[in-house]
Amino acid sequence: MLKENEIFEKMNQLGNERKPFVFIIDFLKLNGIVLPLNELNDEIQFEINGKQVAFDGKIDLTKYPVPLEIYRSQFEQAQSAFKSENIDLINLTCETPIEINLNLDEIYKYSNAKYKLLLKDQFVCFSPETFVKIQDGMICSYPMKGTIDASIDDAKHLILNHPKEIEEHQLTVDWVKDELSRVAENVEVKKFRYIDEIKTHDKTLLQVSSKVCGKLPSDFHSNLGSIFDQLLPASSICGAPKEKAFELIKSVEKYERGFYTGIFGIYDGNDVDSAVLIRFIEKKSDQLVFKSGGGITAKSDLNNEYNELISKIYVPIN
Repeated sequence: MLKENEIFEKMNQLGNERKPFVFIIDFLKLNGIVLPLNELNDEIQFEINGKQVAFDGKIDLTKYPVPLEIYRSQFEQAQSAFKSENIDLINLTCETPIEINLNLDEIYKYSNAKYKLLLKDQFVCFSPETFVKIQDGMICSYPMKGTIDASIDDAKHLILNHPKEIEEHQLTVDWVKDELSRVAENVEVKKFRYIDEIKTHDKTLLQVSSKVCGKLPSDFHSNLGSIFDQLLPASSICGAPKEKAFELIKSVEKYERGFYTGIFGIYDGNDVDSAVLIRFIEKKSDQLVFKSGGGITAKSDLNNEYNELISKIYVPIN
């Protein structure tokens, strides 16, 4: 496991050599793995846009979410910070003990997700959210903000027109645009608030994303680590302004995120594809915990936010 500065130095080195590698970086940028693809073993497994493996059975998933009163206390601390510390948005998360009739390896095998990652006997992630892609010298970020159960009447219209959801998404996109401008030129929003459909073991969710792109300098390969160092942690899982939201998260949340809401990705010698580590199940001793959350603004409703973090506890197996 690499430490803070070693992570990004190793990425710069391998990028300069045009040597393909996988990288996994935790939320705080304190721990990470940067490993050439030819040195991989079965301790790390990953897929990007892989084929679904059919599951012939029934998923039995039980959730034990944090009590509403505990969540209320954290929610109210965030709300008060909006007034006292000029914070506009915070991504508030919790960990939920779960019971499921599959182990981490099986969840990884049968999950259908854009990005899948398994760190053996530690955690599994099945993320729908792209962090950044680099292709032909262009860098694009895809912030995801806004989730709704597709079975709700007129769900698409509701999520796209809800004032709180619009504000939350706009704040995140503005911040991402600002951040990309630190490493790229001619940054612009290419696509604003489009819908992705996520099928889970018991429902379908609609997720709202945007696409923000810019042009990297020609020497970006030798500065891959430096680029990611400037962009992390991801705005979509912090808040706005990011630095203030980041500090508030550390004081309000009552657990360690670890690799949850960090990132993982692949450099193939030319291009990069990377994901935000959300939809995340971690093994703690003999207990599995699911880490989830959502964005809080001054317009947020306590019960809606509490229900959203519970609704995000799923496995994408169908």
